[in-house]
Amino acid sequence: MTASAAKVARQHRTRHWLRRGLFVAYGFLGYAFFYLPIVILVIFSFNDSRSVSKWSGFTLRWYEAMLQDHQIMVALWNSVFVAVVSTLIATVLGTLAALALERYRRFPARLFADITLYLPIIIPDIAMAIMLLAFFKLSGIGFQTWKVSIAGLRLAVPYSVIIGHVAFNISFVAVVVRARLAQMDRTLDEAAQDLYATPWRTFWRVTLPLMMPGVLGGALLAFTLSLDDFVITFFTSGAGFNTLPVRVFGMIRKGVTPKINAVSSLMLGFSLLLVTLALLAARGNEDRKIQMF
Repeated sequence: MTASAAKVARQHRTRHWLRRGLFVAYGFLGYAFFYLPIVILVIFSFNDSRSVSKWSGFTLRWYEAMLQDHQIMVALWNSVFVAVVSTLIATVLGTLAALALERYRRFPARLFADITLYLPIIIPDIAMAIMLLAFFKLSGIGFQTWKVSIAGLRLAVPYSVIIGHVAFNISFVAVVVRARLAQMDRTLDEAAQDLYATPWRTFWRVTLPLMMPGVLGGALLAFTLSLDDFVITFFTSGAGFNTLPVRVFGMIRKGVTPKINAVSSLMLGFSLLLVTLALLAARGNEDRKIQMF
C-alpha cells in the first residue's frame, strides 16, 4: 500500500469513528433527556428532607406516609379499579372493531367507522372531556356510582368515569390490534378451514393466538392511559371522587413534597411491572407459535 493510500485509509477510519462517537453521544443525550428526570424523581422519593431540591439522607418515611394516607390509598384503588374495568371492556370492543375493519373491508359506512374510530386519538383531551360531560348531562346518566369494596376500602366509582375511559381507550386498542392483523398471513386461516375447522374454532385456535401480542399491547396501552388520565377523569367524575392523578394534582397545589415523588415512583414501578409481564407473555406466545409450526 502506498503512503497516499494509507493516509486515505486512516482518514476514512477517523471519520468512521468520529461519526460513530457522535451517534453514541447523541443517543446518550437523548436517553438522558427522557429518563434522567425520572431517575431524579425516584432518588428524591427517598430524601429525608421535605425539600425536593436538597438531599439530606436516605429514608423510607415518605413511602410509609403514603401508605398511611387514607385519601391516597382510596385514590390509588379508584385508579386501579377504573383502569382494570375500562381496559377489559375497551380491549374486547377494540379487538372486535379491529377485526371488522381489517378483515371485512366492504360494508356500508366503513369510511365513517374509520373516521369515528380515530377521532378520540386526534381531538384534544379537553374537547373530549367537555363532550362527554355534556353527553352525561343530556342523557341523564349523570354521576351514578358503582359501589365496591377492595382491600378493606369502600369505593364509589361513577359510571361516567368508566364510560369516558372506555370511549377513548377503544381507539388505541383498535389501532394496535389492526397493526398486528395487517402483518398476519391470511392463508393460515384458510388452511385451518381447509382442514375442516369451523370459523369459531379457527378464530380460537389460529387467529386469536396469532393476534394475541397485539391484543396484549393494546390492553397494556389502554391500562396505562387510563391509569394516567387526568383531564377526562376530572370532568366526568363529579364531586368527591379522586383517582391518583387527580389527587396528586390537588397535593401539588399545596406544594411538592417527597410524598408526591413516592406516589409517582410507585406508579412507575407498577407500570414497569406491567410492561415486563406483557413482554414475557408476548415472548411466550411467539415460542408457542414457533412450536406449532
